[in-house]
Amino acid sequence: MSDSEKPKHSGGSAERSLQLLQCLTRSSRGVSLAELADRLDIPKATVHRLCARLIDLDFIVRDIDERFYKAGPALQRLAYDTLTHGPLSRLRHMVLSELVHEIGETCNFTALDGASVLYLDRVEAPRLWRIHLDVGAHVPLHCTASGKVFLAFMSSTNRSLLLNQLPLNPQTPHSLTTRRALLASIEQTQERGFALDSEEFIIGLIAIAVPVYDSEGLVRAAIAMHCPKSHVSAAQALEKLPALVSSAERMGELLHE
Repeated sequence: MSDSEKPKHSGGSAERSLQLLQCLTRSSRGVSLAELADRLDIPKATVHRLCARLIDLDFIVRDIDERFYKAGPALQRLAYDTLTHGPLSRLRHMVLSELVHEIGETCNFTALDGASVLYLDRVEAPRLWRIHLDVGAHVPLHCTASGKVFLAFMSSTNRSLLLNQLPLNPQTPHSLTTRRALLASIEQTQERGFALDSEEFIIGLIAIAVPVYDSEGLVRAAIAMHCPKSHVSAAQALEKLPALVSSAERMGELLHE
């Protein structure tokens, strides 16, 4: 990081703590003590003291590799509350509602939360056939379209660390339960720019998910479409992909306004 990019420090520990949290949330991987000290331009001992206090408050936690730090549950709850109750939440819900009106299928706005997918918002299509997944629900990474988006577009280091810890439990007979099969699906997602779930999470359900990028080009969320296989074929579902991508671009703009 160049000197011009480093934060200017004129405040006390509260300001430094906020800048430390900002460094962690802007990184796509865990950040070490030395990296934080360099980015914040403050002594390692000060960073260590700030980290210890933030760990006590659950705002940060140690990563799988304990030399690195990442966002903790308290910070994730704060981010969730901001996304779902902040001033832009109504605009994001409007984007999702307009998408559902256009394609006629249920759509979700999701985020990565640790080792699972978190539902931030959801708009149901006017169908009798429905699944019950409320806002705030968590679903697995390995057998959902959104989950495969997050796995595909995170750093290779983070993906390897996560897959080493991730239980590939079957949700249906179609779930990918081997690392080799999941990696092949992840590679396919990277190449195509979207992910598919063909009855891997729920029998009778097809899902397509696309990434939502922030202003720095990082995947911060996903938009997913769910539809019953009895009414929509895989080919018909893929015809709705341009609308999903367009909505994801609009949603990305709302992440950093």
